[in-house]
Amino acid sequence: MIHRALESSTVKEITFRDCYDLRLKVLKRKEWNYDYQYAGDADATTFHLGIYRDNELVTIASFFANSNKHVVADNPIQLRGMATLSDFQGQGLGRLMVQAAIEESKKRNIDVLWCNAREEAVNFYEKLGFRIASDRFEIPRVGPHFIMHIQIDS
Repeated sequence: MIHRALESSTVKEITFRDCYDLRLKVLKRKEWNYDYQYAGDADATTFHLGIYRDNELVTIASFFANSNKHVVADNPIQLRGMATLSDFQGQGLGRLMVQAAIEESKKRNIDVLWCNAREEAVNFYEKLGFRIASDRFEIPRVGPHFIMHIQIDS
């Protein structure tokens, strides 16, 4: 049975400009000047996904062709900037986003999806099949993180 909140949710490919509003609303930190525009946003190898609920964009994530010394892969992609509006958090939309990203990655022949996971999100990613690939590290003004990854089978 599909979780009721997910029944009315639609995942679509979106533009990087579509991401800006949620990046600012959800990811912005009051204590520092958050840059909601990411290097590589407009690259041909980058894709952005959004989840809509009743025609409102409520979750976004961006995916960049980017390698990492902790993740060995021929064609890796990095998840960055996943954000869900606060009224919609805890409803399975993050899980839906990662599942959609894995499906899209298969179409693009991507073999590994990885991210810098906040320490408090490690359990979320582990439940989705991600594994820790690095020691704990600090991102200034943001906090402790781990590099995590999941192998994508075509």
